[in-house]
Amino acid sequence: MTDPRDRQADALIDHLQRERGGRLTIFLGAAPGVGKTYTMLSRARELRRQGRDVVVGIVETHGRGETAALTEGLDILPRKRVAYQGRWLEEMDLDALLARRPQIALVDELAHRNAPGSRHERRWQDVIELLDAGIDVHTTINIQHLESLNDVVHRITGVRVSETVPDLVFDRLRDIVLVDLPPRELIERLHQGKVYVPEQASQALQAFFSPSNLIALRELAMQTAADRVDADLRDDQAARGLPGLPIRRRVLVAIDGRGQSEYLVRAARRIAERRDAPWSVVTVQVSDTVDEAQQHEIDQAFALARRLGADTEVLRSARIPDALLDHATQSGASTLVLGRTRERPFARMINRTLTQQILQRGAHYELVIISTPEARARSRRGSSGPNGWLPREELGFAATASVLSVGVAWLAERWVGLEDLSMVFIVAVVLVAARTRMTAAVVAALLSFLAYNFFFIEPRFTFNIGARQGVATVFLFLVAALVAGRLASRLRMQVVALRASNAQATALQALGRELTGAADLGQVLSAGRKALERALVADAWLRVQGREEPVDATLNEIDRAAADWAQQHGQATGRQTDTLAGAARWFLPLRGDRDTLGVLGLRFDDGVRLVPEQRRLAEAMAEDIAQAVVRTRLVAELEDARVSGETERLRSALLSSVSHDLRSPLASMIGSASSLASYWDAMGEVDRRGLLDTIQQEGERLDRYIQNLLDMTRLGHSGLTLNRDWIGVDELLGSAVSRLQRYQPDVRVQTTVAPDVPTIWVHPALIEQAVFNVLENAAKFSPPDEAVQIDAKLVEGALRLDVRDRGPGIPEDERARIFDMFYSVERGDRGRHGTGLGLAICQGMVGAHGGSVQALPGPDGRGTVIRITLPLLSPTPQEPA
Repeated sequence: MTDPRDRQADALIDHLQRERGGRLTIFLGAAPGVGKTYTMLSRARELRRQGRDVVVGIVETHGRGETAALTEGLDILPRKRVAYQGRWLEEMDLDALLARRPQIALVDELAHRNAPGSRHERRWQDVIELLDAGIDVHTTINIQHLESLNDVVHRITGVRVSETVPDLVFDRLRDIVLVDLPPRELIERLHQGKVYVPEQASQALQAFFSPSNLIALRELAMQTAADRVDADLRDDQAARGLPGLPIRRRVLVAIDGRGQSEYLVRAARRIAERRDAPWSVVTVQVSDTVDEAQQHEIDQAFALARRLGADTEVLRSARIPDALLDHATQSGASTLVLGRTRERPFARMINRTLTQQILQRGAHYELVIISTPEARARSRRGSSGPNGWLPREELGFAATASVLSVGVAWLAERWVGLEDLSMVFIVAVVLVAARTRMTAAVVAALLSFLAYNFFFIEPRFTFNIGARQGVATVFLFLVAALVAGRLASRLRMQVVALRASNAQATALQALGRELTGAADLGQVLSAGRKALERALVADAWLRVQGREEPVDATLNEIDRAAADWAQQHGQATGRQTDTLAGAARWFLPLRGDRDTLGVLGLRFDDGVRLVPEQRRLAEAMAEDIAQAVVRTRLVAELEDARVSGETERLRSALLSSVSHDLRSPLASMIGSASSLASYWDAMGEVDRRGLLDTIQQEGERLDRYIQNLLDMTRLGHSGLTLNRDWIGVDELLGSAVSRLQRYQPDVRVQTTVAPDVPTIWVHPALIEQAVFNVLENAAKFSPPDEAVQIDAKLVEGALRLDVRDRGPGIPEDERARIFDMFYSVERGDRGRHGTGLGLAICQGMVGAHGGSVQALPGPDGRGTVIRITLPLLSPTPQEPA
């Protein structure tokens, strides 16, 4: 049985979670016009008189004067105006209400759809945010707006309500106030124009507000309120460690698979229907080995119960009454339905029948016992057969254990000198109880009792007992054997139940572990298929978004039709169901949050029947696979959005670079050339030479920009080929410095190369370009009177090149970003005239050599150090030196 302390702890945790946020009070009505808003405002005025801070977030009076009068004296928050299609709509100002933070906020019409452009689509989402902020909320709703009752309301009224509130909102509920009005009074209010204007009232009376509809909706509202009250009572009782007192009538029927299971299911369905109560069907499994015919009957009864709308569950326990009463307490059942089978007279004499035990211990439950003459006759015929009460295998095992115990006892007495031989027979009984059921253990205990008396109690080889103490010995032995067998059988059942639970938990854990590592849809389907086949010993097939796993699986026409039906209707089909039962596979839908994502098919070996544990495990694994599919779909959508955003950012940066950094040299060149063409004769030699130098410098600058773009394109498409050669570090640095000073003659560069630096085997042109980009970047920000310093030395077997400037430096949070393409700032290592590609190209070229580039602060807090690290490599024998 479930430990009551565990139930109490769970209830206390749920209570604390509800108390963390604001408290939700719902004023529930069966239809518009019953007075929900009026009642809510009346309650608000009373709370205001008690000193509570009450603010009207939004209240719809619909022109009713008596309702509007109740808002006088209350703080009313101004509404927010939202523009939509040339009109102004008024909505609740959620931000203002959160800033005001009253103790209680009044929010009318919980199911209202907010105007487009609001933060939340529905008003109930606004209420959730208020509750999360610790604000108590009073709100109103009609029963037809509850999501779980949408289909029921549609069948009653013929109207499909589009504005619904999910049931999860009711999980935050603290109090529910049922605002009720008899249908005749509500219709009278309609005639008086107190609900709608006369034209709308006339239409409403002919459609939604018909007397039959109002009666049905009123009953739904009362049932919903009763359910919440019953649930609150059970939670409160559990939190206080008290047994549940079910107020809402729930029917629980127990079946055993012995000839009348389907009859009991149908009878319980009629009882639940008459009482308009939810119901469930359970069976208690006391052994891990169940007769095939009995299991088949239970499966058929469970399938019938599910079709009739019941919940089904298999309970594992060595004590049937404890299991039934414990489950009835947890589910809040008030009525237990049992079938009467053949009762053993001895059990009836000592009040140990199932019915008697439940009557003695279930004082708060209504017990309904159902029996039929045909069922009793079948029960007697079945129990009189060789397999009716004990299978031949278990009976043979008990007899064999008794015979072997006689032999072992004889050997122990003759060769070991053991006098107390009763322990040998008790061990045999315990062994039988541990391997079979309690009935077999009782048979083994009786046989051992007779054998012990016949072979080892004086006078031997008779059933007579010579001494008085001998009588006590053999009967105490029988009691000890029965008790030991009972304890061993109970322990075995607990081990079997734990083993079954552990197997399911292990299978789900293994599936979750494999799904966690699945990065895309294909890996999810592959991992799910393998886990299903391993856990259920069946051939698995999955289809999601038109993709099948395995891809080479062949399904016949019936299987395809069953798979399509399961995906379209979201219900199980195929083998062992009542829909397309001729299919070779059992198909389960993979349900997402909003729709059915795909379908799962399982094919078992011929003759294998699904036990309830396998069915529940398969359904749980299907749910986990569906959630993993949803996760991969969300990841793919987020990746597409990220790529789209990155592409847009790069496109904007490239356009900015082209429009500014590339057009500036062109403008200078065009301007200089135009001046030369127009004023050549009027210019002196010095002016003409200056303009020509400008054209040349700007052309070279433009060439460098274009070369950077081409280099970045080659790096991005992995088109960079390394043509390595030996070169001295001093020669490499000297070439880069000379090239820089050709463009910027005023720049001073100080180069220091350690004596132990060897020649390096690199692509000289690429490394020179990388060093040049770093030097050009440093030169832009070094003061005119400060030199750029280059230090080359060996550190831990690698070449380190430190390029240091004396500029303003780079903030720490931007040092990693300066190597991004097109990243430009006004300070740091990005210039006002750069494309934002220089350091990105440097990182790509150095990275192609297996090196790295870092941006570090200057050693004395001034400037920036760009550190290039290159590994010292040598050519392999296959490569030319």
